[in-house]
Amino acid sequence: MTDDSIETLVDRLRAGDEAAAGELYRAFEPFLRGLVRRRLPSQARARFDSVDVVQSAWASLLDGLREDRWKFTDAAHVRAFLARVVLCRLYDRGRTVLLQAAREEPLAGVGPTLAAPDPRPSEQVRATAAWEALLAACPPEYQPIVRMRRDGLSCEEIGERMGLHPGSIRRILRQLARRVAFDAD
Repeated sequence: MTDDSIETLVDRLRAGDEAAAGELYRAFEPFLRGLVRRRLPSQARARFDSVDVVQSAWASLLDGLREDRWKFTDAAHVRAFLARVVLCRLYDRGRTVLLQAAREEPLAGVGPTLAAPDPRPSEQVRATAAWEALLAACPPEYQPIVRMRRDGLSCEEIGERMGLHPGSIRRILRQLARRVAFDAD
């Protein structure tokens, strides 16, 4: 953007043209966001975005531009002024966020996740429906095998109890799984 167009936009803004504020913002926003991203401390990156800082600084700048508190000789001075204000805002917000992060403590006694130990009611209903479909597809002589597998026994343990080879148990379970899958289609 040229110096003349920046000056024209600032003049339009002073005259009360709200569209000029948007055009000025679009002209400087990529530069200011890049500046904030380069200076944003890594510990604060998860706390706020570069757009937040630029918009926050921009809102306070608009009043000063509208009231003609600042005079700029060219676009480079406008850019330098905006960069200084945005960086000051960044350092203020960054300092606050880093102090808050330093005071935070992990929840005592809570593991890495806060998952409930029991399944949700909808999960229980789906599991019950799947179990009933499996038993319906299962011949009566295979139902004890399926029940033992559901209780967590290995194919080897089921084979010992039923007097079958573990490979036969695996084959029976695969056949039942296929039958249930085809019935579901």
